[in-house]
Amino acid sequence: MSDTAAAPDSVPAHWKRNVSLFLVGQTVSLFGSMIVQYAVMWYVTFQTGSGFAVALYALAAFLPQGIISIFGGVLADRMNRRVLVMLSDGVIAAVTLVLAILMANGVTDLWIILVAVAARSVGAGVQTPAVSALLPQIVPGDQLMRVNGIFGTIQSAMALLAPAAAGAVFGLFGIVPVFFIDVVTAAIGIGIMFFVAVPTLASIAEKTSSYRADLVEGIRYIWHHSIVRWLLLVFAIIFLLIVAPSFVTPLLIAREYGNNVTLVTLLEIAFSVGMLLGGVLISTLLAKRNRLGLILFSTFTFAASSIGMGLSPNLYLFYAFMFTLGLFVPLFSTPFMTLVQETVPAEMHGRVFSYVGIVMALATPVGMAIFGPLADVISVQAILVIAGAIMALVMVVAMLVPSGRAAMAAARAHAPATEEPAPAQP
Repeated sequence: MSDTAAAPDSVPAHWKRNVSLFLVGQTVSLFGSMIVQYAVMWYVTFQTGSGFAVALYALAAFLPQGIISIFGGVLADRMNRRVLVMLSDGVIAAVTLVLAILMANGVTDLWIILVAVAARSVGAGVQTPAVSALLPQIVPGDQLMRVNGIFGTIQSAMALLAPAAAGAVFGLFGIVPVFFIDVVTAAIGIGIMFFVAVPTLASIAEKTSSYRADLVEGIRYIWHHSIVRWLLLVFAIIFLLIVAPSFVTPLLIAREYGNNVTLVTLLEIAFSVGMLLGGVLISTLLAKRNRLGLILFSTFTFAASSIGMGLSPNLYLFYAFMFTLGLFVPLFSTPFMTLVQETVPAEMHGRVFSYVGIVMALATPVGMAIFGPLADVISVQAILVIAGAIMALVMVVAMLVPSGRAAMAAARAHAPATEEPAPAQP
């Protein structure tokens, strides 16, 4: 599939400086956000020991993002994406600061924490599609897979450092200092982002359509583009089956080994080391490999790893499968993101990536609404085995349906995915 469809109006000549600043700013901001994510999840898990409470946290953390993403994507196609990223990051930091002050003064009610987590999720719903849509604007098409891989590697490195940092700060000083770290890193990230030059798309400057019309256009585009629709559907199902069970694995540790922050931290580190190595592979040796082939192979590896985790007789083997799961995450997500960026026109990136954001945001709360209470009825090990088996079955079926065969044919031909014409309007 070529990248011609996704080419922005112009890529700045100094794109390497732009990309470097963007990656550094996002890295700093992401580090603080991930520390908060781990620390709050552990705080809720350890304070309640309840799968239902963990499910409530997942709903608060991801459901608002899923709802807002569709509107955030339209904003990303109507505004300067750099400004949108900075504004949303600032709002998230402000909410975090308020929560830190409240908890420092003894206000630690679960509902207060969940409200703040939900508010942060709203900011992420605006920020996430803007970030995904911005990257193709500042990166040449022939470097997109590689830069996506580098970005994924950085995210994996942060995922490796963040749980260790969260475990250290949370274990020694409690939850409040974690929030202050996030506020500082967000401020630094916004400051760096200010110097990233992002060209304004001609389609934005010339836009005369209404917000509602843009929203409808995005929905119609995805509905009538069979390959993009297939990619989003496969991504949604696999993401649900991977991410949701991973949220109950700390509950397994807590139930089997007690409230041991070290063991939970090691679990996250095993996953993150795998992601880091996978990110290095996808940005170097595998940067030119068939995107869809990587997606398919990774999916079946996910299924095997999930089943292996559920059947592991000891913690060491459990960590090994968690590492393998992490290793193939970049080999799945980076080709997926690149395929979407290459296939979809630049002026539609925000809206299409808003639906990617919806998938990423809603897969976890929807999955946790099932797996969280289910973890109070059956074992987490059984959940992992069931999820892995369903994952393999879904991927086999997806490969056999007409849109799946069309996607594989387009990938083999290395040709752009052509959009199906919309039905004629009466």
